[in-house]
Parts: sequence; structure tokens; C-alpha cells
Amino acid sequence: MVGAIHNPWTELRDGFDSAGWVDLTNTRGRLKIEGLELEFTGLDDPHIRRDRYQEVTGGPSADADLSIGVVHAPYLRALDAFTADRYPLILAGHTHGGQLCVPFYGALVTNCDLDRKRASGLSRHSAGGHRSYLHVSAGCGTNRYTPVRFACPPEATLLTLTPRDKR
Repeated sequence: MVGAIHNPWTELRDGFDSAGWVDLTNTRGRLKIEGLELEFTGLDDPHIRRDRYQEVTGGPSADADLSIGVVHAPYLRALDAFTADRYPLILAGHTHGGQLCVPFYGALVTNCDLDRKRASGLSRHSAGGHRSYLHVSAGCGTNRYTPVRFACPPEATLLTLTPRDKR
């Protein structure tokens, strides 16, 4: 019998932290970029039930120029909480874009409770009478049970955020 494979995530996290990355594990973080104050509110992985929204609840800070919700897996409970708290943008991954897709049909699964049509890309999410943009990156990887991708090329997403037109 083969034992469980250890994923050295703590060492990876510690390396990122020492390099100056902002850890968003059930907490908030900030970055100042070109004079703008960006606030990020992050959740640990809902897929393994480590998300603790009650630790970050309350919505965007009034003094932030932009607040973004960040979650590894786009489970509806996380998306609903961010959207109800009025985050304008939520970033997620986990789905691998469906990983196994059928041309002209799309993803077969999402590996979470998000509908297949939103397995990757930009969409809108509604909850609590509010709407947020949701971007789910297809990412570059696979999972240990299905170590292949089909009709779903790997991606690293570059988003260009622009201010809303103030009419």
C-alpha cells in the first residue's frame, strides 16, 4: 500500500512570505501600486473546508481604492459571501478550466459547486442583491487523479484593471 504523498505547501508558503508576498489565508492584505491602495481579502481553500469567511467579513474598506476577494476554489458559499459584502471583483482558480473539455461543449466538471460554464474566464456572480465580477483562471496544472488536460490549454492570466467610467 502506498502512503499519502506529502505536499510541501508550508515550505512553499514560507518561501513566498520571505520573498515579500502577501499571505491571504483567511485574512486581508494591502499593496500600494502606482499611488493606488489595493486591498485583498483572501480565503483559505473551501475545497478542503479551510475557508473562514467570518474572520474577514465586513466588506471592502472605505479607504481602499479597489478591494478584491481572492479564493482558491470558487465554491458558491465563498462567492456569495464576497458578493453580498460588495466586493467588485473576485479571483479564483482550482477548476483547471475543467481540465477535460469537449470542443464546442466546454468543461465536463469544475471540481466544485460552480456551474461548468464558469469553469474559466470572466463572468458575473449575484448574491444578496449585489453583483461581482468573477475571474476563474484555468491555471497551468492538473490533478493527481487526472494528470492530463484535453481541449483546455494551460494559462497564466494577466488582467488589466481600468477605472470605471464616471458618468
